[in-house]
Amino acid sequence: MLNLLVYILEAKKEMLVGFSVSLLYITYYLVEVVKRPELVCGAGEFRRVLEERVPVLQARYWPTPWCVESRMQTVLGSVLRSLFLPPLEYQREVVTLSDGGQVALDWANTGQGQARGVLLVLPGLTGSVHADYVRCLAAAARDLRLDTVVYNNRGLGGLPLTTPRLYCALSHEDLAEVVRWVRERRGAAQPLLAVGVSLGGLILAHYLAAHGAAAAVDAALAVSAPLDVEAGAASMERGANRLLSRHMARNLRAAVRAHAALRADWAAVGAARSVREFDAAFTARHFGFSSAEEYYRAATLRDKLRRLRRVRAPLLCLCAADDPFQPRAALPAEEAARSGRVALVVPHRGGHIGFLEGWWPAQEARSQYISRVARQYFSALLDRPDLLLSSSKQTAVS
Repeated sequence: MLNLLVYILEAKKEMLVGFSVSLLYITYYLVEVVKRPELVCGAGEFRRVLEERVPVLQARYWPTPWCVESRMQTVLGSVLRSLFLPPLEYQREVVTLSDGGQVALDWANTGQGQARGVLLVLPGLTGSVHADYVRCLAAAARDLRLDTVVYNNRGLGGLPLTTPRLYCALSHEDLAEVVRWVRERRGAAQPLLAVGVSLGGLILAHYLAAHGAAAAVDAALAVSAPLDVEAGAASMERGANRLLSRHMARNLRAAVRAHAALRADWAAVGAARSVREFDAAFTARHFGFSSAEEYYRAATLRDKLRRLRRVRAPLLCLCAADDPFQPRAALPAEEAARSGRVALVVPHRGGHIGFLEGWWPAQEARSQYISRVARQYFSALLDRPDLLLSSSKQTAVS
């Protein structure tokens, strides 16, 4: 009888400890994790539309309770979406560039009736039409009756390399040719919207800044784009982030090895175990930089106010405050606060292209946070065509 009493007391103690820990975590989750995204943008019509017509930006973001840590969001976001979201069906077109290079454009969502425009998607570092987040963006485009076209950087998508040059964060002139090609194919009357993810977002931002009012993209969204490459590269070298950097370096080595005819120090490339080591061994040399640090300085957009001032197409940058590759302090908040065309939306959590929600985050593609942001943002701008860059050009001419 005494043993039974002791057992009951011990069980109650364990239950009390478990209840206390649960209560503490719930309090932490509600107070420190669940928050409204921070919106940074200059005063004007663009900000007003974001505040009034994009409700997801005004609502609290509820990360998956058992997956709030940034690296878990980053890894599990990719794994779960890849496993549970159906792959896209697509048709491929190959575009030959002015220097003889070629890139692949993969079209999805076609054949759904009269499309009202095109959504051009730029995947991340070595991404393609098969990337998990592309499925989310294609779902948003389908809801908006937009055709989706996924841009594969030269050397990716299984195409042979026809020039001795691959791609990097500064390869926005390739994008400019592709944008012109899509415009000519679909006509100037249809809106051309663009989403860049991670490296794709950085290339897209460079394109918009370089071309200013002459850009042929009407509105853009950048997701988890490393706008400050120097700070992002330093962050990837810290703590557990090095594991993610090692994984990315492995993907980069595989992408380059597919083009063995390139001139490179293959021993150094094979020995690279981080993104910085890969960029020092290959990217910097391949594009004429003396070091990885010089390449990072050239690729960085933060603190280059004159570049961001040139952006005339509405640009929304979705960046989690805990992104392991883009610390909150590295975001161009001051630049965005002075801009009427560039806005930052910064959820407190989300990792790098993670943004998981709900107890079971493997939701259908159109319900994913990235999809909802894209759908509501572009829907708001399509309802206000006067804010699109093409309308601004017509107004200026008239």
